[in-house]
Amino acid sequence: MFRRDVKKIDTLLVQFLRSTGLETPLLQRRLVDAWPEVMGKNVARHTGQVFISNQELWVKINNSALRAELSMMRSDIVERLNNHVGVRIVVDVRFF
Repeated sequence: MFRRDVKKIDTLLVQFLRSTGLETPLLQRRLVDAWPEVMGKNVARHTGQVFISNQELWVKINNSALRAELSMMRSDIVERLNNHVGVRIVVDVRFF
């Protein structure tokens, strides 16, 4: 009899994503998509564009008072978003 090398599908998927270079873009997309869920409906209502560039999350906030309030919470927001995804994807948040 021969012995099979049985692996879990999640292990194989992670190996495939890493080998093809798709793991980081997928995690970045998950983080961007998590913005409304993590920040809540009120913030999401005033949010425009959300994108990642050079490990910074850029968020367009249409309300200047909300933008100022969120700017003071930047480190907390980074921690909450990274915890939601489970990996450190962004190191800072910029509001414009």
